[in-house]
Amino acid sequence: MAEIVLENVVKRFGAYEVVHGASLEIVDGEFVVFVGPSGCGKSTLLRMIAGLEEISAGTISIGGKVVNDTESSDRGIAMVFQSYALYPHMTVRRNLSFGLEMNGNPKEDTARRVARAADILQINELLERRPGQLSGGQRQRVAIGRAIVREPQVFLFDEPLSNLDAELRVQMRVEISKLHKQLGTTMIYVTHDQTEAMTLADKIVVLRAGRIEQVGAPLDLYDDPANQFVAGFVGSPKMNFLRAEVVDLSPNGITVALVSEDKINLTVPISSDVAPGSPVILGIRPEHFVKAGEGDAGLRVAVEVAEHLGNTSYVHASLSGETIVIEQPGSRHNGDSEHLTVGVSARRVFLFDETGNRLR
Repeated sequence: MAEIVLENVVKRFGAYEVVHGASLEIVDGEFVVFVGPSGCGKSTLLRMIAGLEEISAGTISIGGKVVNDTESSDRGIAMVFQSYALYPHMTVRRNLSFGLEMNGNPKEDTARRVARAADILQINELLERRPGQLSGGQRQRVAIGRAIVREPQVFLFDEPLSNLDAELRVQMRVEISKLHKQLGTTMIYVTHDQTEAMTLADKIVVLRAGRIEQVGAPLDLYDDPANQFVAGFVGSPKMNFLRAEVVDLSPNGITVALVSEDKINLTVPISSDVAPGSPVILGIRPEHFVKAGEGDAGLRVAVEVAEHLGNTSYVHASLSGETIVIEQPGSRHNGDSEHLTVGVSARRVFLFDETGNRLR
């Protein structure tokens, strides 16, 4: 079993605290993604699980055993780094076998593990090449293979695809997802790319400034964000946020007025106790705008740029000085139009208070 439990884990560098009491449970066999902006503490948290960073307080357990004082090599983990970290003077075969050889692993078992990893990753034809003769994607496969041969309880990935171009990143995401299904091993993956998080994860851990903001399945975070930060981070293009003010409370919900030239009122079907006159933030995803004349209100916006991607278009527009993105099917929008009117459905929007907390 390779369940992982973090209890009130803290990391300090001198007087500066970078991880603030993180608590988390990872079930055996789960694919968990740590996601957040640069500097949020996700890589530091991963390195503490790996034993590459000492924890300042709290406990980390792997397979029911507290590993605070356990050496990294004895934790049953294997880590894949962003930089590949391959030995340039060794062949691929030797890169895969070297760690096992240094640990005194029997030759027959080492050969079996290398052959198995090569089969899984389809790199048999690369075994006699050196890293300098490989593409970026091939090097990343070798780096993953070096982790596979260790037959660990847990795989740790630290932004492994950030050095690859866009096409290769998509390809390697698929490869890693297949690998998880094939091995069934617990995997923790760090990225700042929320698209990677949404497509790979069984469970996403969203971090900000060293704190866990929300944990959940990808679509749960997408459909039910706990606060404005999570709402804005999960989803691409990100959620639009518009300034509004509470006008009235009724059994039907909260009526807000958008701070715009059109003075549009919208009654959102939620029951939070918020005082009339309070400023709020209205959030709506680009794909949740509807056709003009549909929905509960209409917005007229000034078009700045229209991006046509074939199956969809993203219209970047201005509303009372704020830039919003509107998704439209196909190439519906005429790029020469200066204005666009779209509908807004009250059931597809979110409300947040001034501190960013979600109103429900």
